[in-house]
Amino acid sequence: MPDTDPTATTSTDVAPRSVLVTGANRGIGRAIAERFLARGDKVATIVRSGGAPDGVLEVRADVRDTAAVDAAFTQVEAAHGPVEVLVANAGVTRDQLLMRMTDDEFTDVLDVNLTGSFRVVRRASKGMIRLRRGRIVLISSVVGMYGSPGQVNYAASKSALVGMARSITRELGARGITANVVAPGFIDTDMTRDLPAERQDAYRASIPAGRFGLADEVAGVVEFLASDAAAYVSGAVVPVDGGLGMGH
Repeated sequence: MPDTDPTATTSTDVAPRSVLVTGANRGIGRAIAERFLARGDKVATIVRSGGAPDGVLEVRADVRDTAAVDAAFTQVEAAHGPVEVLVANAGVTRDQLLMRMTDDEFTDVLDVNLTGSFRVVRRASKGMIRLRRGRIVLISSVVGMYGSPGQVNYAASKSALVGMARSITRELGARGITANVVAPGFIDTDMTRDLPAERQDAYRASIPAGRFGLADEVAGVVEFLASDAAAYVSGAVVPVDGGLGMGH
């Protein structure tokens, strides 16, 4: 009679899943992809330029292009199966003061951050509905709730993800699909390291935790929201900001 482990589990939470993270070539997206890889999942990314972690299936596409998104998903599905976990992380900034912001500066940011998220969620939902399970995590920002001068476009795109996630929850919640928002604050990435030292100090002083966050700290929250343990969490906004945006 074969040895058996009474504590062993057959939960789908320990089986490899098909995971797609957009923009996994750097920063937070890269840390998220590495988390899922370490867990043993089959991870793919959609990126405009290369540099994804080793072991991640890299598909070049622009989330502003619906046909390109569809083709990218078809490629991922052929390699890994239907996407079970989607993390919409790809984003851009084009900062400018309101009175100087052009129509293009506003609409370009929305087309990537908001409409791009819509395009990948819409495409992923088809497979999730057939599977009757799925995890959708939208990467927002503390700026979406807190606001920031010079970022009317970025803040609008990131706050709109909350309404998107909550509408998806109401539409697809009965099919075993959750949709949540993670709102990082100031995270130690190339972007924050490039800021002048005095500005970094000013930002740090406004954060109750007294430091910038780590990309892996954001990734840990995303990993939880994608897990079986979070099956009853949907339509939530989870800040990872050291207390910066409390109550917003």
